[in-house]
Amino acid sequence: MSKRSRRYINIESEIDQNKEYYPQEAVEIVKRTSNTKFDETIELHIRTNADPRHSDQNVRGVTILPHGIGKQIRVLVFAQGEAASIAEQSGADFVGNDELIARVDGGWTDFDVSISTPDMMSKVGKLGKVLGRKGLMPNPRTGTVVNQDNIAKSIEEAKKGRVEFKLDRTSLIHVPIGKASFTESQLVDNFNSLVGDIVKSKPSGIKGQFIKTMYLTTTMGPSLKLDISNTNS
Repeated sequence: MSKRSRRYINIESEIDQNKEYYPQEAVEIVKRTSNTKFDETIELHIRTNADPRHSDQNVRGVTILPHGIGKQIRVLVFAQGEAASIAEQSGADFVGNDELIARVDGGWTDFDVSISTPDMMSKVGKLGKVLGRKGLMPNPRTGTVVNQDNIAKSIEEAKKGRVEFKLDRTSLIHVPIGKASFTESQLVDNFNSLVGDIVKSKPSGIKGQFIKTMYLTTTMGPSLKLDISNTNS
């Protein structure tokens, strides 16, 4: 086990490990104790009652955080013809077809969201090994495989603060809700929006309480256990 820094220990001493904090309380603490030289990301970690081995308990979706995630989102669009022109005009950072696919196939992934039109997916599909492990593969379920008429909207949403949430192999969901530089109200708004959408996405195959525990933490700080009584889980 790695040795904890004095900074980490000092922050941890301010946290009651036996308490379940209301989101507003937890946000105030993580903001106040974030004292690194960079703007830390504030993350939400949720343990669910879902069993990822069963397809009818798979949790996956997207949400638009009201105040974004505090970083410039680089959007790549696989498209051709008029669809490519629309993507360029709508503010996509990278747009292309065969040449762009070859570049990504070579290992380049310097972007945050990838979107594709349906006609490109037969070619984009071969990028699964590169994009899949980074969570960047276009997918109809997350609104990143869209027809020409919806390209502009998808790019706009991605730029605003569109985040994807999904269950990992240990029944956990990990999602950023913003930066330590955000105001408390911005972080609470983002938190409420995200948790609301996650609860709405509860698959019918999950019986009983959906959310078991939730923790809020910063990139370099200890976690705070949250009160889940108002999550309607």
